[in-house]
Amino acid sequence: MQKYQRITTVLHLCSFLVLLFSLTTLVPVAVGWLYDESDISAFLITFAITLVLGLTGFLATQQRTATLRTRDGFLVVVLFWVIFSAASATPFILDSRLGLTLTDALFEGISGITTTGASVLSDIDTLPPSILYYRAQLNFLGGLGIIVLAIAVLPLLGIGGAKLYQSEMPGPLKESKLTPRIADTAKHLWFIYLALAALCTLSYRLAGMTWFDAVCHSLSTVSLGGFSSHGDSLGFYNNSIAIELVGGVFTLLAAVNFALYFLVISGRSLKPIFRDSEFRFFITVTGILVSFTVVELYRSGTFDSQGALVHGFFQTLSIMTDNGLTTAGYPNWPDHVAILLIGSSFFGGCVGSTCGGIKAMRFLVLYRQGKEEIKQLVHPNALSLPKVGGHVVSERVIRSVWGLFFLYVFLACVFTWGLVACGHDLKTAFGTVAACLNNMGVGYGDTAAGFGGLTDQAKWLMYAAMLCGRLEIFPLLIIFTRIFWRY
Repeated sequence: MQKYQRITTVLHLCSFLVLLFSLTTLVPVAVGWLYDESDISAFLITFAITLVLGLTGFLATQQRTATLRTRDGFLVVVLFWVIFSAASATPFILDSRLGLTLTDALFEGISGITTTGASVLSDIDTLPPSILYYRAQLNFLGGLGIIVLAIAVLPLLGIGGAKLYQSEMPGPLKESKLTPRIADTAKHLWFIYLALAALCTLSYRLAGMTWFDAVCHSLSTVSLGGFSSHGDSLGFYNNSIAIELVGGVFTLLAAVNFALYFLVISGRSLKPIFRDSEFRFFITVTGILVSFTVVELYRSGTFDSQGALVHGFFQTLSIMTDNGLTTAGYPNWPDHVAILLIGSSFFGGCVGSTCGGIKAMRFLVLYRQGKEEIKQLVHPNALSLPKVGGHVVSERVIRSVWGLFFLYVFLACVFTWGLVACGHDLKTAFGTVAACLNNMGVGYGDTAAGFGGLTDQAKWLMYAAMLCGRLEIFPLLIIFTRIFWRY
């Protein structure tokens, strides 16, 4: 009986999340109506399907008494991202104007919602405005996680949201809350997220974009998603210095831990940001990579001094933080620069941000642990423990970081081998896996211009890679373990 109640609770929450998603499909309907599109039936049908399924499941499972626990949170997160992937792909399947197969539609949908930004679509500039906006909206919803949005209203359902929140959010936010109540935490995160998007939209507009392009690109930028309303991404604007600077600055802002913004606002001081050890580490690494890229672009004759500075600044931030917006002919830059930037996508940004990759905090812990190991070798009898932010890093945290790092590298190798087995060359395989596993979206080799040329088997493999990257591997692995299902 208790097992049935717990399953009912999980289904109840998943149904509610699907119900929330159905409401978001009305926005592209409004966009299509605003631009006098002749056919918006794909979104209307998607709205009807998801509304009926979500409402039916919600009402059918309304009688429940079980409390949400940690492992239930993992299950809800994984189930929802799989369901959400299918739901997000539905308009791409139903819209005959796109002519996508089921495999391509699923790839586009999961790429959008995981903020990967890898597209199989061609001739993006000719797509209907409703589709262009919808792709950006998928990035935006996936950026901070629609599940975090749901937490803000979970008290209305009578289900505690803390465990679900811990399952969704990465890094230190698993262990702490910004405010005493978890619902308030989610609301604050979303207010900050929306405010950043609004500022980004206004900045893009002032830099020369149309309002439509400004909205679409701001949603993609603050979510670090990478979908653009143009096939040439920001390169469409003829290498506009103002637009690239706006893109670079807001990409940097989106890669910062959102918890720090809350502390800045509540304390009315910038000190929390500059005192944060992860932020300082992130900025240091970013500065080194930007400087190297700028110097190499100028030294190789790719750009003049101004072009190297602007393009190097924007593109390094975009690839490193796994944003994926591109400009100025990237990735046809010198190979050693392109490979460096692709490698930097594994670094990502700060935890608690919308970026992908392994993230700066984990690299900082590994760096500090490496330094302590060197000291231990020189002085075997000394007691030396790694510290971050003035606090000793526990053995449990170190094991967790090493575990994720191993699994991340291992899966990157497995996925790369899998793409080679599917018939793609090693260069393409490496770049494609980096793009999908890190939710970065910019390919290399044969996928530099788009991911439509991948075989169907490779696309399904990258579907798994994008989910692994978005969920940071462990939630997916946990639900496949025997101990998880022991009651």
